Amino acid sequence: MEDIVTAAQPEKRKIALSGIQPSGIFTLGNYIGAVRNWNDLQDSCDCLFMIANMHTITVRQDPATLKANTYRAYANLLSAGLDPDRNILFVQSQVPAHAELGWVLDCYTMFGELSRMTQFKDKSAKNADNINAGLFTYPALMAADILLYKADVVPVGLDQKQHVEIARDIAARFNGIYGSVFTVPEPLISKSGAKIMSLAEPQYKMSKSDPNPNACISVSDKPEDIVRKFKRAVTDSEATVKRGEGRYGINNLIEIYSIAAGLTPEQVEQEFEGKGYGEFKVKVAEAVIEMLRPFRERSEDLLKNKDYLDQLQRQGAEKAARVAERTMNKVYKKVGLFR
Repeated sequence: MEDIVTAAQPEKRKIALSGIQPSGIFTLGNYIGAVRNWNDLQDSCDCLFMIANMHTITVRQDPATLKANTYRAYANLLSAGLDPDRNILFVQSQVPAHAELGWVLDCYTMFGELSRMTQFKDKSAKNADNINAGLFTYPALMAADILLYKADVVPVGLDQKQHVEIARDIAARFNGIYGSVFTVPEPLISKSGAKIMSLAEPQYKMSKSDPNPNACISVSDKPEDIVRKFKRAVTDSEATVKRGEGRYGINNLIEIYSIAAGLTPEQVEQEFEGKGYGEFKVKVAEAVIEMLRPFRERSEDLLKNKDYLDQLQRQGAEKAARVAERTMNKVYKKVGLFR
C-alpha cells in the first residue's frame, strides 16, 4: 500500500491581546516596555490592541480630559506602527461585552485572590479617599478583556504578570465547571526593556504618576526637556559606565541607551569605557530623542484629524465586537443566562 503524503498544514497563528490605559502621559517606559514590542508582534500573531479606558475610571477622571487622552492613546498606537488593517485596534468602552463578561467573571473570582493583588494595595495607598469596588475587582475585568478573544499570549510588563496569572486561574476554574470555554493565556514578557525605571529613583518603575517631573520621560517631551532630565538622572559615585549589582541608575541608563541605539549592553559598556557620566547621559538623551522623533511627529499629525480617528475606532470596535459576541453567546449558554 502506497504511503499517503499530505501537504503540511500551516501552523495556526497565535492570538495576542494587550492594552494601555489612557491616563495621561505616555512614557518612555510604555513605549520601550510595551508598544514598541507590539510592532514586531503583529508580524507573528493575530493581534488585538485595546485602549483600556474602562479601567481608568477606578481613579476619578475629568471627562473631557479622559476623552482627549483616549484619542491621544489611540493615535499613539497608530504612530507606533500598528496597522489597523492587520490588527484590531479598539477602545474598550465601545465593546459592551467587556462589561458583560467582567460581571460574570466577578462571580467566578475569589475574594482572597483579589485581596492578594499588589496593584490594589498600591493604588489603595495612593487613593485612600476612593477605595472603590471597581478598584478591587478590576482584575476580573482585565481577565474578561483577555478571555473574550481567546488570547493565547498577553504581552505585559513584569508588573502586570500577576494579572495574567489570575486570568489563567479564572479561566481554568470556569473551564473546570463548564468544559472548554476559554483559552488559558500565557504572559509574554520582552527580554529587553520589559521594565524601564525612574530616572530619580531607579529602584522603582518609571511611572506617569510620579510627582517628580524629572523622574519620567514623556514621549511628547521637547528635546531640551529630555536632555535636561537625563542630565539629572540619578547614578552613583563610581562614575563608570558599567553594569553591576545594586547599580540601579547606571543599569537603567545602559538599558535605555542599548535599546534606543540598537546596541547590546556589552557594546554600550565598550563604547563608553573610560568616559564619564556627563558624556554618557547626553548620548542617552540624544538617542532617545531620535528614537521618539518620528513617533511624536506622527502622533501630533493624527490628532489634528479627529474624524479619521473616530472612523478607525468605530471600525476597530465593530471587528472586536464580532469576536466578543461569539464568546459571550457561549458563556451565557453555559451558565444558563438569556441573551
